[in-house]
Amino acid sequence: MSSPTDLDTADALGVLRRVFGYDAFRGCQQEVVEHVVAGGDALVLMPTGGGKSLCYQIPALVRDGVAVVVSPLIALMQDQVDALTAVGVRAGFLNSTQDLDARRQVERAFVAGELDLLYLAPEALGTRAVPQLLDRGRISLFAIDEAHCVSQWGHDFRPDYLALSMLHERWPAVPRIALTATATSATRAEIATRLQLTGARHFVASFDRPNIQYRIVPKREPRRQLLALLRDEHPGDAGIVYCLSRASVDKTAEFLVANGIAALPYHAGLDAATRAANQQRFLREDGLVMVATIAFGMGIDKPDVRFVAHLDLPKSVEGYYQETGRAGRDGLPSTAWLAYGLQDVVQQRKMIETSEGDLAHRRNLATHLDAMLALCETIRCRRAQLLEYFGETGTATCGNCDTCLEPPETWDGTVPAQKLLSTVYRLDRERNQRFGAGHCVDILLGKQTDKISQYGHDSLSTFGIGGDLREPEWRAVVRQLLAEGLLAVEGDYGTLALTDASAEVLGRRRTVTLRREPERSVSSRSAKPRGAATVVADLTPQATGVFERLRAWRAATAKQQGVPAYVIFHDATLRQIATDAPGSLAELSRVSGVGENKLAKYGEQILAVLADPT
Repeated sequence: MSSPTDLDTADALGVLRRVFGYDAFRGCQQEVVEHVVAGGDALVLMPTGGGKSLCYQIPALVRDGVAVVVSPLIALMQDQVDALTAVGVRAGFLNSTQDLDARRQVERAFVAGELDLLYLAPEALGTRAVPQLLDRGRISLFAIDEAHCVSQWGHDFRPDYLALSMLHERWPAVPRIALTATATSATRAEIATRLQLTGARHFVASFDRPNIQYRIVPKREPRRQLLALLRDEHPGDAGIVYCLSRASVDKTAEFLVANGIAALPYHAGLDAATRAANQQRFLREDGLVMVATIAFGMGIDKPDVRFVAHLDLPKSVEGYYQETGRAGRDGLPSTAWLAYGLQDVVQQRKMIETSEGDLAHRRNLATHLDAMLALCETIRCRRAQLLEYFGETGTATCGNCDTCLEPPETWDGTVPAQKLLSTVYRLDRERNQRFGAGHCVDILLGKQTDKISQYGHDSLSTFGIGGDLREPEWRAVVRQLLAEGLLAVEGDYGTLALTDASAEVLGRRRTVTLRREPERSVSSRSAKPRGAATVVADLTPQATGVFERLRAWRAATAKQQGVPAYVIFHDATLRQIATDAPGSLAELSRVSGVGENKLAKYGEQILAVLADPT
């Protein structure tokens, strides 16, 4: 493969400046762009907010023909096309939401070479009509977005992605670029194999998102903990709250609304029109909170999501990273917050045991969960452990996660572990009975509950021997033993059972080191506003006033055009305008994010806002 010419590189940099308003590429973007412009295949791993889209959009504008972008995000294609159109790029899409006339208009534009990019859903390539249409035009490249969807072991598996190997088979001369924000080395290898990209060059950017503060707190009253987070740290901010079940989504959204937080629900149980309307409101309005299952979020380009909160334990580190990565795409300070408790572990273990699939599938699910539990229970820097999971070793402590800001203690939990395991052993072996965590803790604390009296469990030798720990501490012991595989969850009722490793602890052949949570307030002792207040925190009072006027102008303009506010300009661009106070179009053109098309379209309006202090 020949290397890109100097002309290609100059063209790429010129497009970056002229169309998108940026003076230089970030990270490995330039390497990727040069490789694809020259006709090479690429597999790109780059974190959310790292600029993956430019890696195919720039080559699309430099190479001859139309770039075909395969995206699973039908509901977001309109917004993606709007964002490109706003900077003067000729973009279109074909999907099931269009009427016949709209579809034919896009098809004619494609065949005539009047598009730069064409967005398609993966299932469209499985039809007869779409490949035949593509044969009639000139394709510059194929971009396969969210490429992790091809992984059958992954958290966002899409069966239609398995058929995308046909791109290479039918159009072998067209370069392909597959992109994702989340993939371990094993997932990366699977993507390459399934998409016939084994000969492609791999570009792996750092997974680090230094602007995101990762925090995992003990689950007590999760909705009230969430409310405190939103009120204390993110008043008026846009954010996403993830829940495991549809019922929890609905109840949490209702709870937030009842407490004065503008919140909307999103899950598969809602009709399609409601889901679409709520998603559009979230993208287009400022300060909304979306409460959702994991059905929501992939490909969300909203840059000013200031927090992502989880009220239930994610099933894998990949899923957690993908979901938390939707915060702070603009690079400004944001929060990833997770409330995690004993019932989460019990529920996830039980779901694995009862899941469909063979033993290998259940073991894979368990491996993913174990890694997630290890991240929750770590006493190390969470960011360092997260990056290590994706193969980035030797990372220094970040100083911006909860374990760095308030380091937890470790303690020798061998004796409490033996007491708990002995209780489970005696219930099982002496009484042929099994019970859940709460009942076992009640036995250790010597509580005279109706159930203990009914079964005569006050006669067990372990009854009342656990008074040295409080109930929350015992529940933490149970949770951590489950996380380490020293206890198991079995049956429909989540009863506790011993594992092979339990015998090592009971036989005094293994010590148990446990994590003691630092005492925190409901959210965090170190909590401080990180959202809207942070966006203007380092601006002068004068610049802050200008920034707010620019935001008001942007909101009105976006509403008038029916597009999300970020399609007009990102907060980061408005901040720079407010700080630099350009007095002419020439000065405004030097602001990052102001390309030629936006300068021509909005330049005079911005200068008018700057000139009018009212």
